[in-house]
Amino acid sequence: MKKIIILILIFGLSASINIALATHLYSKTSRNQTITVILQEFESLSGDEYANEDVSFFMDSNLKDTRIAILKVFFRKHNSPLYDHADFIVKVSDEYELDYRLIPAIAMQESTACKVIPHNSHNCWGWGIYGNKITRFGSYPEAIETVARGLKTNYIDKGLTTPEAIMAKYTPSSNGSWARGVSNVLGVLE
Repeated sequence: MKKIIILILIFGLSASINIALATHLYSKTSRNQTITVILQEFESLSGDEYANEDVSFFMDSNLKDTRIAILKVFFRKHNSPLYDHADFIVKVSDEYELDYRLIPAIAMQESTACKVIPHNSHNCWGWGIYGNKITRFGSYPEAIETVARGLKTNYIDKGLTTPEAIMAKYTPSSNGSWARGVSNVLGVLE
C-alpha cells in the first residue's frame, strides 16, 4: 500500500512539474511569436507610410527593433492608442537620454496606458493635470515629446532618476503606490 501511495505522489509531482514547464514554454513561445510578427510588420513598411520618418532608425539596430517590438506587444496587450507611437517613444527617449520604458510606465500608472484620460487631451501622463486644470495636447506625438522633455529637464537632470524620487515631485501626495506601479511596469518591459 505504501508503494502505491508513493507512486501516486511521484506521478502527481511529475505531472505538476510537466504542466508547469509546458505552460512556461508555451508562454515564452507565444511572446516570441508575437515579437516576430511585429518585427515582420516593420520589415514590410512601405516608403509612403513613413515618407517623413527615418525608417532606418528602427531597421538598422536589433536593440531598437527589440525595444519597439516590446512596446508594441505591451501596448497591444493593453489595447492602448500608444501602439502606433512605440517607435516615436523609443526615438524621443533616446533623444532625451531617457529609459525607453519610463514614458509607457508612467502612462500605464496615470491612465492605464491611455484608456482613462480627459476627453480630447492626448494626455496619458497626468501631465499638468491638477484640480480643475487640464493640459491638453494636439496629438500623442506632441504629448510624448513634451513629457519626455519635461522628464529630462525637470526630473532626470535634477537627479530624480528612480520612480520613488520622481514620485516625490510628480505626485507628492502618493503613498508610494505610484512608484510601485511605475516600477512594476518597468519590470514588465525589461
